[in-house]
Amino acid sequence: MAGIDRVELKTLKDFYALMAASRNLRKRAVAAVLNGETLDPDIPASLANLLESLEAVPEEEGGKRLRLGGGRTIFLDMAYEMDETRKDLFYLEEGEDTFLEMLADFHPGFDEYVDSGKELLRTVDLDTLVTDRDGTVNNYCARYLTSIQSIYNAVFLTRFARTHVRKPVVLTSAPLDGLIEISVNPDGEFFYAASKGRECLDRDGRIRRLDISPEKQAAMDALNSRLSDLTGRPEYEKFTLIGSGLQFKFGQSTVARQDIGGSIDKTESEAFLATLEALVAELDPDERNFRIEDTGLDVEIILTVEAEGEGLKDFDKGDGVKFLDKELGLGLANGVGLICGDTGSDVPMLEAALSVSPQTRAIFVTRKQELAQRVTGLTGAALIVPEPDMLVTILGTL
Repeated sequence: MAGIDRVELKTLKDFYALMAASRNLRKRAVAAVLNGETLDPDIPASLANLLESLEAVPEEEGGKRLRLGGGRTIFLDMAYEMDETRKDLFYLEEGEDTFLEMLADFHPGFDEYVDSGKELLRTVDLDTLVTDRDGTVNNYCARYLTSIQSIYNAVFLTRFARTHVRKPVVLTSAPLDGLIEISVNPDGEFFYAASKGRECLDRDGRIRRLDISPEKQAAMDALNSRLSDLTGRPEYEKFTLIGSGLQFKFGQSTVARQDIGGSIDKTESEAFLATLEALVAELDPDERNFRIEDTGLDVEIILTVEAEGEGLKDFDKGDGVKFLDKELGLGLANGVGLICGDTGSDVPMLEAALSVSPQTRAIFVTRKQELAQRVTGLTGAALIVPEPDMLVTILGTL
């Protein structure tokens, strides 16, 4: 098995290649831990080489400096990649108990939140898990394609999926290919639902998709062509290199206008949003095909759907849950589900589940009081925690 050597990262391409290599390494480690096997010595050694390679990248202007083509330079926030590697090393070398003590030292109130989560879930037999990924069961990263799932994270989530739920689903706005490329859970353990639930990789490796009419798909293709042309211009290329970048999904496209580190000037970010809004208005003047959802970081351009009694609306994660419930036979109405999220866009998942099963449990990760009140206003069987590591630990140690 190929390990990872220490390398000098000079270009953005070098960085992406190194993080991609770390996925295979982490999958090996997760399999060994879950199977109770002795860990190959090259795994912690390779993780150490990965960390040293990342730490050695020169830092200036608040970011790690790497070269782009054409003599250009980019400054990146690599905190996620380094922090998760440090945590994985500590987890493998010191053991789970000591690792949990480290998390408790790092996150104020950790043990109390974890105990509350266990109490919420201990009293019911769960059938289904439907959870968002980034910011919910995975710590936020400044870029999507380098947010490789960490070893401890995959061990905890897989252990929960195997032991406590019949059908575990990761449901995200990201494209399906991207979601698979950054996940290190063992194959066949989770349903991976992407594009807000319009498409899904089931546990047998089959792709399921919600039908899109030829007319709607033609509108989507025209939009994506124009987005490619726009972001190919030098003044807009930077938006493909931060955060979510440019993602073509099934029935939806995403363009980043900012990242969690605030690397884009506020005025420039807002001007780019206005440019995207003007493009959509040009392509869809009657507002028949698209809706725009601006998260402050990403601009989501979403195909509309016909909703009974509502007319045209954007496809949300609640629609995704309803589709997946039928397509995958989740049986939400016949059991108790757990819904997990971290933003307002995840609330429709909870609403959809509660509409068929009032016993649904919810754990949301947020520090925003408005979102917390919105979630707890829907059900008394909800818990709010401030960190993804708390939620993951609740599930992994239940």
